[in-house]
Amino acid sequence: MRRSLTALLALAFVAAVPGRAAADVTAFIGLSPTPENRALRGASIGFGLLIIGFEFEYATLVEDETAGSPSLRTGSGNVLLQTPVEVSGVTLYGTTGGGMYRERLLALQETSFATNIGGGAKIRLAGPFRMRVDYRVFRLQGSPLHTVYQRFYVGANLSF
Repeated sequence: MRRSLTALLALAFVAAVPGRAAADVTAFIGLSPTPENRALRGASIGFGLLIIGFEFEYATLVEDETAGSPSLRTGSGNVLLQTPVEVSGVTLYGTTGGGMYRERLLALQETSFATNIGGGAKIRLAGPFRMRVDYRVFRLQGSPLHTVYQRFYVGANLSF
């Protein structure tokens, strides 16, 4: 009972404290070294208060039939813990989340649940424009060809 009351009071305090709500969109390109270096692209939209943020993203990693590297499409919802203020124009964050994936190579295909964990930085360029640098590790459930994917990306980020 006491923990519930404490949690409720903490939630009420966070909701009552005026804070700057922020939202942003990111379009990104990058690469995955799993199993061979291949290009990826995607987009995300997110929002947050102080140190907690939420984002939804979609990304696609291209197939390379000659190297035997499957395509991978992911759609996920993520929670971000971020620095509450920028330090020299940089906001650092850690993220974790989950969603669906589809891995495909020629006629082989697997669709199931995936989790991810990672982190990165949003670097202010001018006004609402930022550069975003991100690293994630995805763990795929089911029977994929590769159960773990790494992903690096750089993106154009617009905050509003």
